[in-house]
Amino acid sequence: MSLAPPADNHRRPPAPDTLSPVNTLTDEQPPTPDDHADSDHRSLAAAVRTVSGLTLVSRVAGLARDLIHARLMGDSAIGSAFMAAWAIPNLFRRLFGEGALAAAFIPEYAQLNKHDPETADRFATLTVAWLSLVTGALLVAGELLVLALLLAGGDSPDPERALSFRLIMVMLPFMPLVCIAAILGGMLQTHGRFGPAAAAPIILNSLVIAVALPFLLSESPDRVTAAYWIGAAAVLAGVLQVAWSLWALRGCARWRRGFAQAAEPTRRLLRRFLPVVIGMGTIQINAFIDTVIAMWPVWVGPTILGQAYPLDERSNAVLSFTQRLYQFPLGVFGIAVATAIFPLLSRHADDPRQFLATLRRGLRLSFFIGLPATVGLILVRTDLTYAMYGGAGSAFTDAGTARAAAVLMGYAPGVWAYSLNHVATRAFYASGDTKTPMRIALGMVAVNLLLNCTLIWPLGEAGLAWSTSFSATLQLVLLTRASRRLTHERAVDRETFLAFARSAGATGAMAAAVGLALALTEGQRDWSGSVLRVGVALTVGCGAYFAAAVVLRQHELRWLLARSTSKTTDKPANGPTNRPTNRSER
Repeated sequence: MSLAPPADNHRRPPAPDTLSPVNTLTDEQPPTPDDHADSDHRSLAAAVRTVSGLTLVSRVAGLARDLIHARLMGDSAIGSAFMAAWAIPNLFRRLFGEGALAAAFIPEYAQLNKHDPETADRFATLTVAWLSLVTGALLVAGELLVLALLLAGGDSPDPERALSFRLIMVMLPFMPLVCIAAILGGMLQTHGRFGPAAAAPIILNSLVIAVALPFLLSESPDRVTAAYWIGAAAVLAGVLQVAWSLWALRGCARWRRGFAQAAEPTRRLLRRFLPVVIGMGTIQINAFIDTVIAMWPVWVGPTILGQAYPLDERSNAVLSFTQRLYQFPLGVFGIAVATAIFPLLSRHADDPRQFLATLRRGLRLSFFIGLPATVGLILVRTDLTYAMYGGAGSAFTDAGTARAAAVLMGYAPGVWAYSLNHVATRAFYASGDTKTPMRIALGMVAVNLLLNCTLIWPLGEAGLAWSTSFSATLQLVLLTRASRRLTHERAVDRETFLAFARSAGATGAMAAAVGLALALTEGQRDWSGSVLRVGVALTVGCGAYFAAAVVLRQHELRWLLARSTSKTTDKPANGPTNRPTNRSER
């Protein structure tokens, strides 16, 4: 990547002040605060649709990828080892790339790009260079550490343990590449280009599927060889993702030398980064703790303190593959809302009225999407896990699919809370408060660890899922209460609470319709029957929920469907006055 400065006579025009469509009002009709809020409202909806649409394509491909992995490796020690190796670079991606570093980077970059594009370029260049050096150093240190652990096994190491460590070494180079691609994606989002960043994972999923599919179609696949090839494909995909993101940034940003102007913004970034790692990385840290606990039988042994360990070598495969099922709606919709809203919150950090209105919209949209996803997963958990992982030709056992259904039952109740947590946490970061989410997150890590060590004994790996859901819900309660310090008003005011109630009512109607549909299609429990029931439940559930949303006149549905270039008379609901702007908002 060239860092040479561009020619002085070819300067990028100043970035627009907002991500919303160009204002068509004339000078005789100056834009009012409500016009800006309405434009942001349409801009948020358009961004959510863009991110959700492309993320949906990516997640479908990712689900197909994970389906191939699950059917190829199953609930086995190989599956556990592969998923642990896959989880480690993705943990760093969520912390250093699209997670904590992006959360600390985007507010600073958005303000600089708004007021001083040249300094924004130097700041971005320095950040990417710094990220490359740090993650490169972590890669070298990690490879040496895992090599030492592998050699510690002697001449006759445990084969399952050795396989796990070798797979980690193969996949670890994916870590710096995917982190760099993620921060480049944050730059694209700040410039209003949500599409390329959301499309980048499609490269990974497509390449991995292309490599894994021949092994799946083989009559007697070599699962160990398949794991190595898939790991190598992920590394190659990381290279392609970086190249794709750099290509998409052409015309938006320039890579410059000379970082004196960027010194102070970089210091602010670094001061924010550590608290953000802790605050925003709670789910990822908890997930990694879950992986360590689930991999104990492989990495350490079948006992702990002389007692039989409650999990086995299959536990991490069951846990990790099931995580993909609840992460699908969370990634497509929940994180899409938070991704789209973060640049808007950052831009309105100095405008309390618009900041609060944007935050409330984000919470309402997340709840509108997250609650039915929660209830739907609970209702179809058994059929969904069997449809995805069971049936003829799958390496997943019937016992494994039953264990996966129990794990999904533990994760599902927290999906709505995970979605709102992403929005609530970003509100703190957009306003420059990184310490409050950090303190809350540290407490949640402790709560999650305590519950993990307690619940695995009666519930097995499902106990890890239940502890994650409980911790996420408690974190949301604490974040919401603490957010009053940012807005000087309750984030969940009367109108927001009534919107939540309408979403709950629509979800209740959906649950009744889905429950009836599942009862009418109940029959022999085989793979085709499970696929049929999941399809029926999805169709009936979506239809019932959106019909109920129309009957209840839920504005969240109209927000999601409104075109960004259309005009609307809606005024921003949930302004600081806590009063609806017209009767239809009530």
